[in-house]
Amino acid sequence: MKSHLLAAVAVGAVFVAGSAEAQQIRLMTGPQGGSWYPLGGAIQNIVESNVDGASVQVLPGAGIANVKAIEAGKAQMGFANSVSTVDAIQGNAPFEGKATNICNVATLYPQYFQVIALADSGINTPADLAGKAAAVQPKGNTGEAITGHLMQSIGTSYDELPRVNHGSYTDSVSLMKDGNAEWFSLGTTVPAGAVMDLASARDIKVVPIEGEALAKMQELNPGYKPITIKAGSYPGQDEDVQTIGYATHIIAQCDLDADLVYNVLKNLADHVGDLSSIASAMKGATPEDMGRDIGVPLHEGAKRFYDEAGAS
Repeated sequence: MKSHLLAAVAVGAVFVAGSAEAQQIRLMTGPQGGSWYPLGGAIQNIVESNVDGASVQVLPGAGIANVKAIEAGKAQMGFANSVSTVDAIQGNAPFEGKATNICNVATLYPQYFQVIALADSGINTPADLAGKAAAVQPKGNTGEAITGHLMQSIGTSYDELPRVNHGSYTDSVSLMKDGNAEWFSLGTTVPAGAVMDLASARDIKVVPIEGEALAKMQELNPGYKPITIKAGSYPGQDEDVQTIGYATHIIAQCDLDADLVYNVLKNLADHVGDLSSIASAMKGATPEDMGRDIGVPLHEGAKRFYDEAGAS
């Protein structure tokens, strides 16, 4: 009987030790219906299948909200947009104080800030948005924050527009189809499903952000970079359109275990095909692409991976 008790104690000790080594990652993603949430599910599957002792809890979120949650210790990793992360590190609005525990893990793919207007709205430039009913994303989303900067750059604000709805892409498209909004903004990949949905019912125009308009935006955030929406991306779009681009990337608490971050990143790099089946912009992504400098300090574990991959 004593031997059985000792064996049971030994098994219990092993179980406790194994539990102590287990590491759970709370991963902030995006709203359901967007690409970040299913991408988080793919990351969960990759990590739990290949990183011993690691489990992932996928949580809905948004670009700005994710940075705030990770800085506050409510999550360990998440998706973010480079312009918002840089704002957090610098302590710019909408962040209160400088973020000190946010590090970059991997750059995934480019995002496009898109302003879509009804073709008969008379909107041809950002300046024409003034006085027109709008549909934008909820507070806490990077696209909404950029829209706020756009309003500031043309000398107006939401308060001066006749109607503003803060809602989902689905809500925005419904409002546009019904003529209750004349333009909407979003930050996502190209082509965006929401824009394609709208274009199936209404003629649209992609509003360019270039020249002086871009320069004014860059005064508000130097991280705003020009990017081109290629001709033919949307029905009726016959010419290239310049807008603002930024990067979607994975961030982590800087003090998160370096070995864990290294192993997570290594397996993500090994399974890019699984990720690109959800986010096609990641197709063919290499360690060099993922390690690109976006103005956010690299996590120690990520730096080790890129050094070993010769992608520093």
